[in-house]
Amino acid sequence: MTTSASPRRPPQLERVLVVGTSPLAVRIVEELKSMSPPRYEYVGVVGDVPAGGLPASLAPQLGTLEALPRMIATIEVERVIVALPDQELPVRRLLQARARGVRFDWARDIYERVTGKIAIEELTPYDVIFSRERRTSRAVAALARAAGVISASLALLLLSPLLAAIALAIRVDSPGPIFFVQDRVGRGGRPFRLLKFRTMRSVSRPASEWVRDNGHRITRVGRWLRRFRLDEIPQLVNVVRGDMNLVGPRPHPAVNYPLLATVMRNTPESGAEIPFYSLRTLVRPGITGWAQIRYGYANGVEEEVEKLRYDLYYLKHQSVWLDVSILAETFGAVCFGKTFDGAASPTPRARSGAILAFRKNQAHK
Repeated sequence: MTTSASPRRPPQLERVLVVGTSPLAVRIVEELKSMSPPRYEYVGVVGDVPAGGLPASLAPQLGTLEALPRMIATIEVERVIVALPDQELPVRRLLQARARGVRFDWARDIYERVTGKIAIEELTPYDVIFSRERRTSRAVAALARAAGVISASLALLLLSPLLAAIALAIRVDSPGPIFFVQDRVGRGGRPFRLLKFRTMRSVSRPASEWVRDNGHRITRVGRWLRRFRLDEIPQLVNVVRGDMNLVGPRPHPAVNYPLLATVMRNTPESGAEIPFYSLRTLVRPGITGWAQIRYGYANGVEEEVEKLRYDLYYLKHQSVWLDVSILAETFGAVCFGKTFDGAASPTPRARSGAILAFRKNQAHK
């Protein structure tokens, strides 16, 4: 007699209560609900209803702040996410809940851990001034730099037949130069000349820097090069020159830098004038980066703000292991033509095995 295998029970989800109804609280709940596979069970929010009404994603509202200790005890939550930047909490009662095993997280910490982004709306000038971003020793940094230069040089040598074939295809496909050369902002805000294979038809007048405004200019060969990221290969020359690293924040066009720096400093999300955009230039820019594999191309200032969240996360958690994870993900995109289009989907990107392992490592620190 054969017996059918019993269905596997889903893993026990951690019951989560959110305190506060700020925009960051909304972001966190949306991220928790969209995780695949799910890890958390959202039970509701405690806090005052905003003037415009409670956002649908935060429902249900379980009570006001005064009811928080009672709610923790009655609904048996295991984790409380606090999204109250300026309000006082009933510390004594919450300490008692902590002693019973309930875990508490600040909203921006759990947001960072779950999404791989920095909650820039929670940054203050003091966070920037007194930040303790991860720093590697000079020896490790020098070794990583040497490895990058050697790898870029070998890649240029091994890929030379492919480079020649691409150059010929560009020449045959459309009139214009083979390479696209543009001033970009590098480490310390210093400009450099970035090299790429040309993927668009040339124009005689100044054009927009956003991809969405130039789709009609992309050539047949250019569309294929962009899909497999092959237009970026000439930047290996920039790596050898010392302008770039293999991994880092993508260098923005020099003509866009003053605009983006001003907008990022005065964005309403920050709540204060924070020059956090310039933090991107603390390190050499990269051919690929955390923002590239998690979001993709940006097509406007709002999307640049979203990518900045990922760039600041990379600066905070920069490590050899994270760089290896990014390179592995990029290699998959090159081999299989995978796209990372942030504008196409507001939900979190599918997490690769390498990045999942990195996140798990971060969560236990």
